Amino acid sequence: MPAIGYVTRDGNGFKGQLKTLSIRTDIEIIPNTRKSGDTQPDYRVSAAGVEVGAGWIRRGEMSGKDYVSLSFAAPEFGPRRLYANLGRAAGQDDDDAFAIIWNPAD
Repeated sequence: MPAIGYVTRDGNGFKGQLKTLSIRTDIEIIPNTRKSGDTQPDYRVSAAGVEVGAGWIRRGEMSGKDYVSLSFAAPEFGPRRLYANLGRAAGQDDDDAFAIIWNPAD
């Protein structure tokens, strides 16, 4: 799947850019300090101070390792949500570099 952005670890969260053909914006993925239940997200995603998504920590079935599953929603994406996962950036030796890997719902 194609990468639609890249982030690096920033404290307990991540900072980077979301890039599609029509969108290029800086984003922050920050821990949800107000999480009070399993259905609430582990992270909040914002761009220019506007919340545009959320993230949940999931465990890979095959690897058994944790990863972050993201969901984006904003008028610029149209009526549907955009789904992605944070994964290791290809060709990166930096353990703090991650790709935002598009995960089409269809």
